[in-house]
Amino acid sequence: MATGFLALLDDVAAIAKVAAASLDDTAAAAAKASAKAAGVVIDDAAVTPRYVHGFTADREIPIVAKIARGSLKNKLVFLLPGALLLSWLAPWAITPLLMAGGAYLCFEGAEKLYEIFTPHDEAADNLTDEDPRAVEDRMVTGAIRTDMILSGEIMAITLASVSDVPIAEQAAVLAVVGIGITALVYGAVALIVKADDAGYALARTGSPSLRWLGRLLVKGMPPFLKLLAYIGTAAMLWVGGGIVIHGMEEFGIAEPGHSIHHFAEAAGAGMGAMGPTVTWLLSALGSGIFGVLLGGIIVAVLHLRPCKAAH
Repeated sequence: MATGFLALLDDVAAIAKVAAASLDDTAAAAAKASAKAAGVVIDDAAVTPRYVHGFTADREIPIVAKIARGSLKNKLVFLLPGALLLSWLAPWAITPLLMAGGAYLCFEGAEKLYEIFTPHDEAADNLTDEDPRAVEDRMVTGAIRTDMILSGEIMAITLASVSDVPIAEQAAVLAVVGIGITALVYGAVALIVKADDAGYALARTGSPSLRWLGRLLVKGMPPFLKLLAYIGTAAMLWVGGGIVIHGMEEFGIAEPGHSIHHFAEAAGAGMGAMGPTVTWLLSALGSGIFGVLLGGIIVAVLHLRPCKAAH
């Protein structure tokens, strides 16, 4: 049984499926698959704004547009055909690939935690002496490379959600989800990166209420972006941990999924109307802790290897 955030996404997917009942099967399947991929979308939206940080205001939207085009190419040109071939030739590999993607999300989340507690030489990040176009091209390339990993996980989750339908419908669902999620994520990113400019413009208007709103946007965006980064890290850990746990259960490995679910259910049973919320929170926490442990092991192995090589 899916745990943590995946359990909530299953509920959201069921609601989306009912809401789409008046549409055709492809629309309903796309709604379900999109709900299951929502956890990765949180991280995608949280990661992308940092790639435009430090650039002039007139380059922010063009950079986001370049990354969005690269994301669409990742999904529709590379990942969609690959996913269909996988579904046709090796459907048994979908769960292991999902688990590999989940482990990568755990690694990314744990790596971010490691960077928080490890001294970092910010002078190495100083890009002012470089050609701005070269810096922009490198940042866009890095963002598209990161997007390939996140998009691969989204497409794998989508494929797993529709693995029992005809291949033509799988292709349609993958395309709908790929285009829809790209528009959602990068539309949100565009709004986020331009919010401070909008706030600055409002702060210069004659209306006191608009000036107040503008100052609030200008002052609020830096902490909001930091909060978004924390949410993205948390999403990676609990979604990645939940994906790996669910995959282990499909292979007959009951723990730690069984214990997490049992503890969460027992704790929520005596909480009355708050029971479902408590159960979900504890399941998500359990998946997140597992994600931290798994990601921490991977980070430790990768960081210890260079140390051993140096000795």
